[in-house]
Amino acid sequence: MFKRDVKSIKDLVMQNLRVNGLETPLLQKRVVDAWPEVAGETIARHTLNVFVENQTLVVRLSSAALRQELSMKRDYYVALLNHHVGAQVIYHVRFS
Repeated sequence: MFKRDVKSIKDLVMQNLRVNGLETPLLQKRVVDAWPEVAGETIARHTLNVFVENQTLVVRLSSAALRQELSMKRDYYVALLNHHVGAQVIYHVRFS
């Protein structure tokens, strides 16, 4: 009898993405897509643009007051977004 090395499809797909250098862009896209859900409906309505640049999530907001308030919760959003994605993707959030 022989032992089979059984792997799940998820593990195989993630391994393939990692080998081809596509895992990080996929995770960054998931962080960007998670922003409206994590931030909430009210904040999402005032969000103009969201993108990742050098492991920093950049969030452009339409309200200066909201930008100031969210700046005080940067670490909270970093932890929440990384937890939502399931990996350490971003290290900072910049509100502009």
